[in-house]
Amino acid sequence: MPVLNRIADFQTEIAGWRQDFHANPELLFDVKRTAGRVAELLKQFGCDEVITGIGRTGVVGVINGRNGGEGKVIGLRADMDALPINERSGKPYASTVPGKMHACGHDGHTAMLLGAAKYLAETRNFSGKAIIIFQPAEEGGGGGREMVKDGLMERFGIEEVYGMHNMPGIPLGHFAIREGGIMAATDQFTIDIEGKGGHAARPHATIDPVIVAAQLVTAMQTVVSRNIDPMRPAVLSVTVIEAGEAFNVIARTARLKGTLRALDPETRNFLPEKLSAFVPAFAASFGATARFSYLPGYPVTVNTSAETRFAAAVATDIVGADRVDPEVDATMGGEDFSFMLEKRPGAYIFIGNGPSSELHTDTYDFNDEAIPLGASYWVRLVERALPAA
Repeated sequence: MPVLNRIADFQTEIAGWRQDFHANPELLFDVKRTAGRVAELLKQFGCDEVITGIGRTGVVGVINGRNGGEGKVIGLRADMDALPINERSGKPYASTVPGKMHACGHDGHTAMLLGAAKYLAETRNFSGKAIIIFQPAEEGGGGGREMVKDGLMERFGIEEVYGMHNMPGIPLGHFAIREGGIMAATDQFTIDIEGKGGHAARPHATIDPVIVAAQLVTAMQTVVSRNIDPMRPAVLSVTVIEAGEAFNVIARTARLKGTLRALDPETRNFLPEKLSAFVPAFAASFGATARFSYLPGYPVTVNTSAETRFAAAVATDIVGADRVDPEVDATMGGEDFSFMLEKRPGAYIFIGNGPSSELHTDTYDFNDEAIPLGASYWVRLVERALPAA
């Protein structure tokens, strides 16, 4: 079953929705215009229910199959928010809002799922119930977590949940997926170092926190390279160093900030546990003190086995087996769809965006040619998971 003809027929309409979202980006939970338009369209399509305000500004559409919705229930999720970036794509539909841009393709994700919702509400060629989920605040706000906290899974009886993200570099017309961890946990840390300040000409009378910080940046890499199995990916990146105010003064304090990334829960838990002991001990060897503070971010995005195989089979229906990579390399980027996958089995798949600019860059643009493929994937997933009686 290749791209659905009916989906192809209204590709231009779906692309119009996408380009409208692109021109009017909104950040985090402040997606009132986008969510309002999504809810309006879902009502026009004839969804059986359209619920707003879940996870603060999330939208959910309920589409019952031809048997009235009795039976299995699956959820399909797209994200709606943009990024705080000034756009330089030069597109005629480029952002009209200074400092805001759809630089990750959430406009495309939302439009593809809307296209699928239109088709599913029109044809009802399935049994059970399809729950169409539009989530705010993926880009750092944890909107997926907030929707789960609001009872998304329980309220709608969702048994399985699926997500999709475009990926530059994967050819147009291709899909990629893997079982297990496909995207990393995205945790943060702060290290506050306190030494003894003084005159820059008398370093021997001080305990220089800058020296401690500089040595610590390098030493912390051994926590990954000499404590974690090389077959278990992990990243420790120091991204901020703050210390001092004057050229002739050795500061009293310094601060480091950074991120920890891992693809399995065991490694994720090990890193802060190890660093909370390692960092103070290392600073003490210089006569300084240091406090390690840890802020958990998004969990590992873990695709469950049966659902991953099923998603790969659905993608194969659309584009053929030679265009589906079932063992794609995981990425150390993060995704808050992980919160939904912690609650229900499911799978997260990548759809090719072709040779476009990278995600989170000011020249990126979602490839509208991917729309029929993504929308057809969603439709076929529902029709295979919930076959009509």
